[in-house]
Amino acid sequence: MRLWSGTTASGLATWALPFVLGLAVLDRTIGAATLGLLLAARTAGFLVAVAVGGVLADRYSRRGVVLWAGLAAAAATPLLAVGLGRSLPLMLAAAVVAGAGQGACRPAFQALTAEVVGEDRRQSANAAMTLSVRATTLTGPSLTALLAVVLDTWVLLLGIGVLWLAAALVPGPGVRRPRVAGVADDAVADAPDAGGADGDVPRQRPSFFGEFAEGLREARRHPWFLAGLGALTVVISTGYSATGVALPLVSRDKYDTGVVLAAAMTAYTLGALGGAVVVARWRPRAQGWAALAGLGLYGFAPLSLLLPVHWAVVVAAYAVAGIGIELFNVPWFTATQREVEPDKLARVSSLDFMLSYGLAPLGLALIAPAIEHFGARPVLAVCAVLCFAAPAAAALVPSARGFARRPDVRDVQND
Repeated sequence: MRLWSGTTASGLATWALPFVLGLAVLDRTIGAATLGLLLAARTAGFLVAVAVGGVLADRYSRRGVVLWAGLAAAAATPLLAVGLGRSLPLMLAAAVVAGAGQGACRPAFQALTAEVVGEDRRQSANAAMTLSVRATTLTGPSLTALLAVVLDTWVLLLGIGVLWLAAALVPGPGVRRPRVAGVADDAVADAPDAGGADGDVPRQRPSFFGEFAEGLREARRHPWFLAGLGALTVVISTGYSATGVALPLVSRDKYDTGVVLAAAMTAYTLGALGGAVVVARWRPRAQGWAALAGLGLYGFAPLSLLLPVHWAVVVAAYAVAGIGIELFNVPWFTATQREVEPDKLARVSSLDFMLSYGLAPLGLALIAPAIEHFGARPVLAVCAVLCFAAPAAAALVPSARGFARRPDVRDVQND
């Protein structure tokens, strides 16, 4: 429960910051250009810290990384409030630190879940965590907008700092993992006698890059992980980015109303909530194939924006995409926690977040001029094809069937 509460607090704080900064644009405290710079600074901090946090969480205590990362983000948000509309350098520095706290927390929380929750309950635990985040995403905008009526933006930013403080302090301790002084187990294993009492060779801790490279090697041991991560990266950087840019345009130009935009985004979140509920208990035999099929459902979102359909079809397509993304996310996180070596889990998880979510801003930056140059229809068509094709290609990897290097014994008996 404490881990769930901390993860939920961090997820809500992560979502709330850009929304509250958007309110600051509405009340003219900052301009749109400043908002873009702040979000870019936060993303930069995230990308750097997610790699560093993965190494630190595998080298030291996962709980300790969550604590210090959460405290850093909690300290940064009051500074952001102080600089709001007064000092751009201070706001940018605070946004970088806030993003760094968010980035360092993500792989540490993933690894901490594997420490705290038993393997037979992890899928349900992961579903409960994503369910809470989706629920807050659904209710958060309305609640925040109501609070903004009576509270200033800087007070809302302080509230985000309190959420980060909860994320840092609430989770319980993880399992104390024994650490062998020196390098990882596979290093200097067969070194010759160096004159020690038992012929042991003093071993030096590898560098940061050496430890990160160990995480890359561990990821390469799991073809299903590389294939799934590639598919996820393609879907997020193309389909997710394209619909993020095109949905407001289609809502305005094709349907002549902003209701379609609001309804589609609400349907996506409601679909994700439903998907999380379903996947909490659903255990298909070919879990990897089922998850990749769910990921491929995102292709219906850009496809619906492309076709001449009633706006209700667009809303339904977004609901289906929301269901699919959680049918993928929960088994994906659970399989990573199960299959990856425990002492390398945070580093492999950091690679996941770096590529899948780290490339989303790049996709947004490229999709917008592509739509302006080629038009929305061809760009949406290409993105829809990629969203369907990438998970299908990942499913061709033999180990992708069960998201495991070795097939489940039940699968072998039934084949």
